[in-house]
Amino acid sequence: MDETYAPLPSHAMDPGTSFALPAHAFDTVTPDDPALRVMTDFRQVRALTVPAGASMDAAYQRMRVNGVRLLLAVDDDNMIVGLITSADVEGEKPIQLMQDRAIRRDALLVADVMTPRDRIEVLEMRDLEHARVGHVASSLRAMGRQHAMVVERDAEGRQSVRGLFSASQLERQLGEPIQTAALASSFAEVEKALVR
Repeated sequence: MDETYAPLPSHAMDPGTSFALPAHAFDTVTPDDPALRVMTDFRQVRALTVPAGASMDAAYQRMRVNGVRLLLAVDDDNMIVGLITSADVEGEKPIQLMQDRAIRRDALLVADVMTPRDRIEVLEMRDLEHARVGHVASSLRAMGRQHAMVVERDAEGRQSVRGLFSASQLERQLGEPIQTAALASSFAEVEKALVR
């Protein structure tokens, strides 16, 4: 190593020292603030992924360890094939699959319970450039989702996921509920709800 670099001075850490937290996660906002203030930007924060072939319980553990409620499900080429949320794991779908297939919970895979890519609604980055927090809240309500992925396109028009909006994070930052009741996303779910 080059001897022209002198070592930096080291110091004792003071008692009661805390640590830095991302500013965007705790800033309070109003509905009129720019929408991008409440987006988790994957250029700033690494997106958390899980292989679609991993066990559902391993994905849930990864969520808990990282303090998140959503993981991007990816294939062997690291392409998004779906997403899995804590609601997917904690909901009725795993129980129904276990009964239908006569299998144990630890046999369920991410691919079994995830929302597949073709059912994921996304927001375009270009639509958010002049949007406000209120637009994001309205969009989450309209979609009936707890999360909304944001995509941007490269020069050839290919999509990549740029970030994510989370209803729970938005509620914390706004200081009020936005009530994004999950809506039935298929005729089968509507029919099942009506039969009960």
